[in-house]
Amino acid sequence: MNDKLELLDEVESVINPKKKLDINHLVYILLSMMLVIAIVFPKIYIQQQIYFTSRDISKLKSEYDTLKEENRVINSSVESIRYKNQILDTLF
Repeated sequence: MNDKLELLDEVESVINPKKKLDINHLVYILLSMMLVIAIVFPKIYIQQQIYFTSRDISKLKSEYDTLKEENRVINSSVESIRYKNQILDTLF
């Protein structure tokens, strides 16, 4: 029985050899991971900078629109006051 088990172990080792990781395989994996990181991280950084810049631009645009509208209202009010002032000066 023991001989059969030894024979089966030897046959299994020939049919399915155990694959060991060597140092070259480890180096290839590390280099490929570094390559992926070198490609992905700048892309993420640039996308993040674009997002924050566009958010700032959007905020400034809304402030600009608000100030433009306030300017229009103030100009309208000034014109109204001028008109009233001119009318009142001519009446009195």
